[in-house]
Amino acid sequence: MVAIAGKVVVVTGGRRGLGAALVDEVLARGARRVYSTARSPFTDTRPEVEAVGLEVTSPESVAALARTAPDAQVVFNNAGILRPGPLLTGEFPDVVATFDVNVFGVLRVARAFAPVLAANGGGALVNMHSVLSWLAGSGAYGGSKAAAWSLTNSLRLELGRQNTQVVGAHAGFIDTEMVSALDQPKATPAEIAARIADGVEAGATEVLADDITVTTKAALSGPVERLAFTPARTPAR
Repeated sequence: MVAIAGKVVVVTGGRRGLGAALVDEVLARGARRVYSTARSPFTDTRPEVEAVGLEVTSPESVAALARTAPDAQVVFNNAGILRPGPLLTGEFPDVVATFDVNVFGVLRVARAFAPVLAANGGGALVNMHSVLSWLAGSGAYGGSKAAAWSLTNSLRLELGRQNTQVVGAHAGFIDTEMVSALDQPKATPAEIAARIADGVEAGATEVLADDITVTTKAALSGPVERLAFTPARTPAR
């Protein structure tokens, strides 16, 4: 378990949505410094926050972030994209871009910060997943989140050797710009951020941040045909 108070934290995709809520949450819990990233330049006037540009599809950009934050102790791998479209008929470049950000971007950040976390005592790596990691029917996004879940489970084994806590966080619909067009009940970013931070501090390896993720995870032992995304009832981050 990793107490956030006094720690140096990195939040990718920290400019808005859940990322911004994570920045607020760790500051409220006493984080000493927060590196908050976005693709485009931005400012944050809080003295504890350093706004940093990051393109997770660029190894050079990710490496530069690790050099900028050599004191990092907790890393939230939150940056992600959603490009809707069926797997068979959607634009293939959108599929590739989705995996490049949601899977390979997560891995690039993990690889860059593994030695940083090791040098600073182990710390924690938190990867943001979705209930759609387990449900079919959401195209490349769901496929990328399933891959990210598997990636996190393997990283947990590899990073455990250096005493790094690896947390996979799953949630349903969150009231962010990413899913603003969907008419579904949504949790607030602040609610989900608080539950994730609670999990980190409790030593969790996985955070199921709402009821739908708990129900869906429990259904994984049942028939695979029942694991389907239906917008009328199933939330997704």
